Amino acid sequence: MQKKIAIIGIPGKWSTEILADAIEKRTGFRLVIDMAQVKLDLSCTRLFYQGVDLSSLDALIIKKISAEYNPNTLDRLELLRILSAQGIPVFSDPEKILRLIDRLSCTISLRNANIPMPATTITEDITLAADTIKTYQHAVLKPLYSTKARGMMLLDGDDPQLLDKIQSYQQQHPMLYIQQQVTLPGYDLGLVFLAGKYLGAYARVNQSNTWNTTINSGGKYAAHSPNQAIIQMAQKAQDIFTLDFTTVDVAETEHGAIVFEVSAFGGFKGALEGINIDAASLYSDYVLQQL
Repeated sequence: MQKKIAIIGIPGKWSTEILADAIEKRTGFRLVIDMAQVKLDLSCTRLFYQGVDLSSLDALIIKKISAEYNPNTLDRLELLRILSAQGIPVFSDPEKILRLIDRLSCTISLRNANIPMPATTITEDITLAADTIKTYQHAVLKPLYSTKARGMMLLDGDDPQLLDKIQSYQQQHPMLYIQQQVTLPGYDLGLVFLAGKYLGAYARVNQSNTWNTTINSGGKYAAHSPNQAIIQMAQKAQDIFTLDFTTVDVAETEHGAIVFEVSAFGGFKGALEGINIDAASLYSDYVLQQL
């Protein structure tokens, strides 16, 4: 019997479409759902997309919930909890993803599990924020909702305009998330996990003079073989959230390896271009096995 599995993502985007391709190849069914066009009708407790009752599907896979993270992303995940409550399998579980969309929530979960991370301070007080940055000497202000280093600001403790810059930043980001800048060896890592099983690791290699290695800033993917201690650290970090598919962002520093974050959705392109792993196909096979 044909399984009807829909992909929640961004129509037209590579990672969404390649996952939809993989599912269609295996089931003959294709449906890409844009959450901006979903309707929840609580009178009948049903979620609809372009006239399709999503509770009629066999499963859904969340590849991307919005183009950029913001509080509205959390609202979209809340809508999907309706399906989970009705017994419709959603990969990964919306409640588990909710803990990762907010950078602060992810950070606290990682620190509570004693996962090594960069020195980090969170405050709403501008003076305390400035004192922290002076102590760190070089720091990064990070939005609570962002991906690929969007909205991040690098600040120096001796900047005479430090208070003004923090105050300006706080107008958009009331809760100030301050992380000490770490010196990278020209790359950082993405360790890929499917159902908690380690698949491999790729590096994002800096190709420019930017302070970060993201692909948005010109970074390139490459193969990498981390040592067993790094793999175990990433394994422990992703175990906290028990996602069906994820990537753990890791950096090797002069003081040892640290975790930046656990991805809510995981990266297909890094796995494919960096280590030739077809994550979309592996993920599709996994979902079908679970059904």
